[in-house]
Amino acid sequence: MPRLTHCERVLVLLFLFTLPMVNPWVRGDGVGYYAFARALLIEHSLNFEKDWLAANTSFRMGRTDPEGHILPNAYTSTGHLDNHFSIGPAILWLPLLAVTHFGVIAYDALGGNVAADGYSRPYILTMALGTALYGFLALWISFRLARKYLPERWAFLATIGVWFASSLPVYMYFNPSWSHAHSAFAVALFAWYWDRTLEARTWMQWLLLGAIAGLTINVYYPNAILLMLPGGESIGALVKNWRADGRAQLDLVRKNVLFALVTVVASLPTLIAKKIIYGSYFYSGYSERWFWNSPALLKVCFSANHGLFSWTPILLLSVAGMYLLMKTNRMLGMSSIAVFAAYLYAIGCYENWQGLSSFGNRFFISLTALFVLGLAAFFDWLGRVAEEKRAFAMAWGATCLLIAWNLGLIFQWGTHLIPARGPIIWRDAAYNQFAVVPVQAGHSLKAYFERRRQMMGHIEEEDVNQLKSQPSGESK
Repeated sequence: MPRLTHCERVLVLLFLFTLPMVNPWVRGDGVGYYAFARALLIEHSLNFEKDWLAANTSFRMGRTDPEGHILPNAYTSTGHLDNHFSIGPAILWLPLLAVTHFGVIAYDALGGNVAADGYSRPYILTMALGTALYGFLALWISFRLARKYLPERWAFLATIGVWFASSLPVYMYFNPSWSHAHSAFAVALFAWYWDRTLEARTWMQWLLLGAIAGLTINVYYPNAILLMLPGGESIGALVKNWRADGRAQLDLVRKNVLFALVTVVASLPTLIAKKIIYGSYFYSGYSERWFWNSPALLKVCFSANHGLFSWTPILLLSVAGMYLLMKTNRMLGMSSIAVFAAYLYAIGCYENWQGLSSFGNRFFISLTALFVLGLAAFFDWLGRVAEEKRAFAMAWGATCLLIAWNLGLIFQWGTHLIPARGPIIWRDAAYNQFAVVPVQAGHSLKAYFERRRQMMGHIEEEDVNQLKSQPSGESK
């Protein structure tokens, strides 16, 4: 096994250092994601009633009556609870949770007293640590991909920047039961393996790429957009060599058919779950509308209501870097831009493009690998147009400032200094960054480690009050 480089060792140490920030709780959308893992492991079925009844208050609103009974309209025509969330995170959690489950059973057999129900602390802690691990693996793979084409120092700085100056840390540490860190991992794995096998992909490699593609879709449905990578590659090869040997052309078509078939087979967990819950393989369960003719592109990017670049400005540098990447590798740069543009269009067409309760625009966390690659390319460009030491200082200085701003905004969002839902007032947010966050952060951080349950209970209470104050509340 090759020795780790200095940058790789620092990344590992940073991950270990940040593990105490992991927040073991199941909340909001995470109730639906975790329910798949717990129900399959404990109930051996897709019966989510215990999960709905044990959920946080804001999730139960609209799903249970004042007496705590599940409302009849929460059930589908098949008699199952309406759990439209994806099964992919559960697929990634289950191996870890299974080890924990057998450990709890063995501990209880030796005289211990820990409930083997999927809700006790060993299970929730395993889930949270597993999410953090998948988030770190997404960053690690992204770093390795960026380092392949760009200097290691810029790949490292880009990884650090996206790690702490994007929306990722919220869903890697604070809300670990949501799907976004898993999605970042699956997409990074797919992009890395697609790139690794780009030159001469064998039949077996096409098969494995299809299996990874299926995983990305199981985790997060919009990740199907990543199929553009092998699709564009194959179309380009066919067009470029259309006069070449017909056998080679036919061989490529057959490999793409294999890829498509394996992707569908690997997506069967989602299709089967939808069939069981809704009676149809192809009904997602989401009732929101899509406006394909009028995407809210500018709002998605710059709105005060969880705009991608207005909330996490470092990603604007990442997207600019995707264009600059074309000077290093034209195909990789164009592919990154095409995937980002398609993803932006898809999210812009979605009725709830802002993500309702979201830090920044959480949907784009899936593209972590592309953002790291683009940001590394931007830093590399800066290093070529400016004097080396000056470029290094500028890149590090800007990254540290953006990280500090992002962490302060995360603190405001988590403690409801700014609303978790809806647009924020930037003037108030900026004032809080300099006048409130420095004063309250130390005390709140201490409470996060010493009285975390009490602190989370207060945050949940604030969220419930905000929902009740709205004309029509949404679940979180």
